[in-house]
Amino acid sequence: MAISDWPEQQRPRERLIRDGAGALSDAELLAVFLRVGVRGKNAVELAGDMLRHFGSLQALFAASLTEFTAIPGLGSAKFAQLNAVLELARRAITEQLRAGEAFGSPQAVKEYLRLALVGQPYESFHVLFLDVRNRLIEAREMFRGTLTHTSVYPREVVREALAYNAASVMLAHNHPSGVPDPSESDLLLTRTLVQALALVDIRILDHFVVAGHRVHSFAEHGQI
Repeated sequence: MAISDWPEQQRPRERLIRDGAGALSDAELLAVFLRVGVRGKNAVELAGDMLRHFGSLQALFAASLTEFTAIPGLGSAKFAQLNAVLELARRAITEQLRAGEAFGSPQAVKEYLRLALVGQPYESFHVLFLDVRNRLIEAREMFRGTLTHTSVYPREVVREALAYNAASVMLAHNHPSGVPDPSESDLLLTRTLVQALALVDIRILDHFVVAGHRVHSFAEHGQI
């Protein structure tokens, strides 16, 4: 049945306007984004197919153009629109971080990192440089590695922190394996960076490991 044939109070777009986006399921939100379905399927049914095909929103957001367009009804235009929405979300959260509003809420930082690192098949090491009031100066991907290893050079982190005149930093990297628990090498690297930055009076406030929708905080686990 076409969504236009549903009772108006049950249609996803009308429900979003009336009750807010949080009241909708993942499939309903995707349906609002898609606007229309394909022959034999309405937008909600097509959205359900997308979620089942990719297994999660994270995997959907990380899909390549080839993977995305393998689903009938999805073309390059929808792929471009979805990635534009994701980039707008990243930039909106970055604006919030720069305004200094988010560091009272670690959850907002975690959401930013989930978006920044979503679905990457390689390890990526990011540094968030903060001022004396814990406001974001800059967020940078500094190192990129393979599926299992990233080469991180402490002297480069120290040099960039000094260049930004940072008072403190937050570190983050992803685990493409999907397991957020830090490895021994992660712990060793963190200790090395803490010592290196302490020499120039710069603190590391936290180190996050992002694995899919899960984020491990070193600070929350007493590891920093």
